Amino acid sequence: MKNILAGGVIVALIVVAGWFIFSADAGTNEVIALDGFAQCLTENGFKMYGAYWCPHCQNEKAAFGKSFQYIDYIECTKEPKQCTDARVNGYPTWTGPEGIRLEGEQGVERLSDISGCALSNL
Repeated sequence: MKNILAGGVIVALIVVAGWFIFSADAGTNEVIALDGFAQCLTENGFKMYGAYWCPHCQNEKAAFGKSFQYIDYIECTKEPKQCTDARVNGYPTWTGPEGIRLEGEQGVERLSDISGCALSNL
């Protein structure tokens, strides 16, 4: 009986360990994909204008997670002249090459479609 109980505990530990390893890898792959996506947006001239108090800006930032650090972001409460010069009327506002202008919350899928930056590794 002790052998059966010990075997069951070992199997349970292996299953739990496997789940943690798989979950960690999936999260790592997502972060790597979002890092590349955010870097691609910036390299292709996309900028996000926003304000710290804006809930839609917070949602947009949260969609990128830690990868948001690679986005060319202008905080309009700290850089009002840049936002005025860019004719920002609402938050968030994304600008891009060839006069691309997106007002309001976009989400990573729409940004991918418009920018051509791939999300394929997510």
